[in-house]
Amino acid sequence: MNEKIKKIIQDSIETKQKLLQDEKIIETIDKVVDNITNAFKNGKRVYFCGNGGSAADAQHLAAEFSGRFYRDRKALPAEALHCNTSYLTAVANDYGYDVVYSRIIDGIGREGDLLVGLSTSGNSKNIVRAFEKAKEKKMITVGFTGNSGGEMRSCSDYLINIPSADTPRVQESHIMAGHIICQLVEEKYFES
Repeated sequence: MNEKIKKIIQDSIETKQKLLQDEKIIETIDKVVDNITNAFKNGKRVYFCGNGGSAADAQHLAAEFSGRFYRDRKALPAEALHCNTSYLTAVANDYGYDVVYSRIIDGIGREGDLLVGLSTSGNSKNIVRAFEKAKEKKMITVGFTGNSGGEMRSCSDYLINIPSADTPRVQESHIMAGHIICQLVEEKYFES
């Protein structure tokens, strides 16, 4: 069992090593930091969405902005779109699960806001539809996916496609990339 544990840790390290060597993704993360910082400075909001474990990651990252990361500071306007269970279950029941995120983006999204979608496959229909709606509203879209990018590749303004097809390794790297973004946005936004 110890060797299996070591192998899983090594696989996670190797995924992050590939990420470390991918200059395009590093540059994309840098651009996302700038876009989120500018959005907050201009009174815009950042919305997050995902399914399953990616929904938990979306909620986690939204809380880093609306709560705090390293600094005691004012809250930043960020939220995860799945946290209103009455909305989520009513829309899923009445209209279908594929529109739970696009419908709320239609209602609350504004030009210049950001929508961050997390999907390891990049093919989650409800996130793809939300990105399409966000584009109509002139929002900025940031996709967190696995290696291929899936359908989200074509509808993301910025794509952080982790170089792996292994869902747990992708999700581990999503949180790492998300934490990097949260830390750097916090530093840039609150620099004196």
